[in-house]
Amino acid sequence: MTLANQLTLLRVALIPVFVLVFYLPYKWSYFASAIIFSAAAITDWLDGYLARKLDQSTPFGAFLDPVADKLMVATALVLLVGLHQNAWFTIAAAIIIGREIAVSGLREWMAELGKRSSVAVSFVGKIKTTAQMAAIIVLLAFDVRDYPVMETIGYILLYVAAALTLYTMVMYLRAAWPALTADENSGS
Repeated sequence: MTLANQLTLLRVALIPVFVLVFYLPYKWSYFASAIIFSAAAITDWLDGYLARKLDQSTPFGAFLDPVADKLMVATALVLLVGLHQNAWFTIAAAIIIGREIAVSGLREWMAELGKRSSVAVSFVGKIKTTAQMAAIIVLLAFDVRDYPVMETIGYILLYVAAALTLYTMVMYLRAAWPALTADENSGS
């Protein structure tokens, strides 16, 4: 078990802790859950860095890392939807979660065709992830009743992430389009 894989497993193990802390009946629970989410976000960057730096990339890690990322982000967004309870926030969260599921499926299918590199993570995808993580951390860390400016910043970051989410999904679908339509064109 590589160090990178251990960090990824730690990120998965933090999910129930994150949820539990979020629901604690204390004023500090949201800030503490933001710290847990931040630690998970750091392990997301660190596990990939260590896998490359130490030449410890494994098929298990390649599978588990994006799954862990999506589980943590989806869990955070669902918790925040319950907290913010407005249509615009819910739509942005649904866009992000729906895209993650669709692109994960697309990447898996392209990998089966031996063309996973055509839908590899792009630079814009990394910017989207940064905006998304920052939005979640800000929206978790600050009680919006006490910090309306931080709520505005969090919402702006979330909407930027949702817009980039749609943009990158279109990019990935365009890159995969020839493979997606190859079966149709071959008559199968």
